[in-house]
Amino acid sequence: MSERLSRMMSRPTGLQIALMLVGVAVIFAIDTFAPLDIEIAVLYAVVVIASADFLGRRGILLVCAACVLQTLLSYVIVHSEAFESGPVLRALIGLCAIGIATLAALRNRKAAESLSDQAALLDLTHDAIFVRNGNDVITYWNAGAEKLYGWPRKEALGQKSHALLKTKYLLSAGTMEQLDDSSRWQGELVHTRRDGTEVWVVSRWAMQRDERGRPFATMETNSDITEQKQAEDALRHARSQLEHVTRISTLGELTASIAHEVNQPLAAIVTNGEASLRWLLRDEPNLEEVRSAVERMIGNGRRASDVIARLRALARKSNPSHAVLTLNDIVADVIPLVEREMHNNDVALKVDLQAPAPLVLGDRVQLAQVIINLVVNAIHAMSQIEGRRRLLSITSRTSLEDSTSQMAVLEIEDTGTGIDPKVANNLFAAFYTTKADGMGMGLSISRTIVESHGGSISATSGDRWGALFKIRLPVLQQVEATAAADLLATD
Repeated sequence: MSERLSRMMSRPTGLQIALMLVGVAVIFAIDTFAPLDIEIAVLYAVVVIASADFLGRRGILLVCAACVLQTLLSYVIVHSEAFESGPVLRALIGLCAIGIATLAALRNRKAAESLSDQAALLDLTHDAIFVRNGNDVITYWNAGAEKLYGWPRKEALGQKSHALLKTKYLLSAGTMEQLDDSSRWQGELVHTRRDGTEVWVVSRWAMQRDERGRPFATMETNSDITEQKQAEDALRHARSQLEHVTRISTLGELTASIAHEVNQPLAAIVTNGEASLRWLLRDEPNLEEVRSAVERMIGNGRRASDVIARLRALARKSNPSHAVLTLNDIVADVIPLVEREMHNNDVALKVDLQAPAPLVLGDRVQLAQVIINLVVNAIHAMSQIEGRRRLLSITSRTSLEDSTSQMAVLEIEDTGTGIDPKVANNLFAAFYTTKADGMGMGLSISRTIVESHGGSISATSGDRWGALFKIRLPVLQQVEATAAADLLATD
């Protein structure tokens, strides 16, 4: 499957025919008129073999017949007067050489046609297929590659593939080991077309080795997935928009709690300000009490500022920003925002957080969104419960997966109605909800967020009643945590 094969399958040119006729004439002249005692007719075999490069089966047979006739005609002209065994033997040797050369030429021609047919089949596929040698030089380029990349076969052959296509890929050491061991590799690459646009492809490599195991050719099959990637990007953008809508919807449900959380430090600031004035207006101002009141005002002002900052972070639409943190940190951010909701629904809170808490790598806003969603769902599940205590339990701990990996676990348990076994499998499905006014996206988005952090989320019924939700995130080891913190600080 090379340029030589294409040349073999093309029609003969006038120059090729002329050179072949000249060669036959020269051999005939030498064989007939030169006083040599060797059989010159064996040179006709060279002509037959050379003709296989540009003639078909019928053409080779015609050349063979012409060479045989030339050999016989030369013998008749030279030895017509006397019959001698030596010249007859030399003529037979020449004829045998022509016959053997013809059989070899026909066999090679058949093999070349078979290769051409196989190459033609490769041109029928929509995938881009090309072959490169051990030096990354392209030796075969099918029609699919011409269509996908824009380079005609004549321009692509002889070029280095990675330089021509400006290949962008991430090959880890493990991937290279896989290629070396199995001679096969599959992954996603980014190539550049002739017009400068980039194309995403799923690339499959098959390496061919010589008898010593050294690679000398690689066939690369590439399927265009640019539209799929664009669709995934659009879906990711739509999911981000939906997460933002759900986040705002959650904040809307917590409006009373938010107002309470902000008003509390503001009221404390006013109270401490009034107290400061009273201490200052006394006949003998108590500056120590004034200082303490002012310090409390500053503390409450910072608390209000922190609350507003958390709300702005939850409300704004931004890309995920991962940082080293703990699940305890997220719980501390969330509890003040849901206190009013718990108070309105007469829900008691029990918090049992592991100390020191294991470090995880995550987006603070996204994880807060998950925990708020689970806590609000738990509160609503207990809102109509009578006859038993409405208790929300939040527990953090570490779970040992194996000898080398740990998971940070956050459990949120309520004493509500529990989970109906009939709907347990659909609980995290998109648009599935048991609430009359629910969107059915809260738990689905929560699962997506947790899984994007390398973790998992599950839901089961409690031991006696209610539901138990578990969030599991991979724990950062000390070395990993230090490296991640350094990297985030650099960024």
